[in-house]
Amino acid sequence: MDLSVVIVNYGTFELTKNAVNSILDYSYPFTVEIIVADNNSPDDSLSKLKEYFNDKVKFIASSENKGFAAGNNLALRQLNSKYVLLLNSDTIVWQHTLENIYNFMEDNPDVGACGCQVLLEDNSLDKACKRSFPNVKNSFFRLFHIPTKSSDDNYNLDNLDDNGTYEIDCLTGAFIFTRKKVLDEVGLLDETFFMYGEDIDLCYRIKQAGWTIIYYGKEKITHFKGSSSKKQRPKLIYEFYHAMYIYYKKHHAKESNILINIVVYFGIALLCVLKLFLNIFKKKN
Repeated sequence: MDLSVVIVNYGTFELTKNAVNSILDYSYPFTVEIIVADNNSPDDSLSKLKEYFNDKVKFIASSENKGFAAGNNLALRQLNSKYVLLLNSDTIVWQHTLENIYNFMEDNPDVGACGCQVLLEDNSLDKACKRSFPNVKNSFFRLFHIPTKSSDDNYNLDNLDDNGTYEIDCLTGAFIFTRKKVLDEVGLLDETFFMYGEDIDLCYRIKQAGWTIIYYGKEKITHFKGSSSKKQRPKLIYEFYHAMYIYYKKHHAKESNILINIVVYFGIALLCVLKLFLNIFKKKN
């Protein structure tokens, strides 16, 4: 198989159906398979998806929900394709995106992973699709919404053309097009991350292994991301900040002194508590 597309489903029948159809709607000059890994959905979305797609899609079912990274890995362990696309269930892939990124990867063998322009429902850019790696300094500017003109501290790379093609540090887990041999080399997603952060960690390991990561802004997907103005499940808020803690401890704590580490851990905990408190007053979905 040339390309395996992995989508994790967790009670999102309509979203997953639309994401899969956005791929099946087109033909490709290479072989494509779609694998839906179900994370023990609490509803009948898996059975409905099986009935709807029949033999057009492969399904893998987990007996428990161990998180987004674990759901992806369930499928990744069974693949033997040249390329892998990690795709969120709440996305729509545009017509030529897969073909053109596939061709780009074929023409650039030094590229380990590639992303595209990710648009939100209102057509604005999902800034997570092109990022620097988080560090103490740029995280401080971002989390406290302090503007900076320094490209060194620009986590979201706002200074770079959204339609351009260039090397970056980090892609969004909503769309990561990578080589199977890269995953064989650096390992699968780190299942310590239940949700959030696993994409940053994977990109970090890919870059550490000497591969290039490219933002290919000529092609696009749409990402139906939840609105930040609406109430979130407390567990998701906790997992977001827990992912920050895991990533920092794994990749940066050893190179920082104990005082810096204490400040970082305290800051993450404080922001988590503040976010949980403010979330109480937001409107329900």
